[in-house]
Amino acid sequence: MPRGRRLDAPGVLHHIMIRGIERRTIFRDDTDREDFLARLARHLVATQTACYAWALLPNHAHLLLRTGTRPLATLMRRVLTGYAVRFNRRHKRRGVLFQNRYKSVVCQEEPYLLELVRYIHLNPLRARIVASMPELNRYPYCGQSALLGKFLRPWQATATVLQYFGQKKGRARAAYAAFVSAGIPQGRRPDLVGGGLMRSLGGWAAVTQHRGRRETPVMGDERILGDTDFVEAILAQANEQFTRQYALQRQGVDFARVVARVAELCRMEPQEVMAKGRQPRKVTARSLLCFWAVRELDLPLTTLARRLHLSPSGIGYAVQRGEAIARANQYELVK
Repeated sequence: MPRGRRLDAPGVLHHIMIRGIERRTIFRDDTDREDFLARLARHLVATQTACYAWALLPNHAHLLLRTGTRPLATLMRRVLTGYAVRFNRRHKRRGVLFQNRYKSVVCQEEPYLLELVRYIHLNPLRARIVASMPELNRYPYCGQSALLGKFLRPWQATATVLQYFGQKKGRARAAYAAFVSAGIPQGRRPDLVGGGLMRSLGGWAAVTQHRGRRETPVMGDERILGDTDFVEAILAQANEQFTRQYALQRQGVDFARVVARVAELCRMEPQEVMAKGRQPRKVTARSLLCFWAVRELDLPLTTLARRLHLSPSGIGYAVQRGEAIARANQYELVK
């Protein structure tokens, strides 16, 4: 069964986790960290995405974001692709930097927002990057320092978080700091990484249809953190766009079918579509292929990169070109 499509819609809260491939380092020094933050800040502002919490650790990062005017996937693709290209160039390395695609957990705001802010901001302390709370409060590569006024991060939604702790900024910061310190004994919080959604093997539409039937086999899903009512509200808000992936699967639409469809539209042979080349017609065909393979089949960029002998960043750009081509020509994957 293919991986489920990401859940997203304007205003949705996400806990994002980014990891280095094989747990390798993705931030080697402060230059790397500053580059990542500059890219993140630029795209947060451009997409009007709110950031409530964040922490950069050597081999992974956490973000707590609320989707703005553009899909979360667009923001993350732009940030991670650009960062990976510069990281590889700067450190004279080749290959994939991140472990598969980033993990995104849709979160119910109450009661999880503040718990997630605390959990994320305590990461450097749990990982022993800093030795104490005073050191964490001054650590520049975690949102904790911005909330306490130690570093200015105009792109971080500090006011939204602090308003939960008081109207006056000084008292709110003190109450927030006490709240974070009180979370230290809790240690790691596996309950904050998802699993609140129950779904059947038949797809998301089957969730409400089979809700309450004891005989129906169900399993947890790591893409969502919240109660049943929240889950159903998210499904309605997202308009169940992710059901298309299962519909395509039931129709037998796989990678080979996508290649055949692209070949048909571009008047090429399927083997021509898969072959290397920079001729305009071939670029058009492979861009369409990348767009539909990633957006409709949810094929990972790394998997597609291996098949087409391109870099993951090259696939990312091809997806954007393919989307424009499909829209301009009103091309559809399924007739």
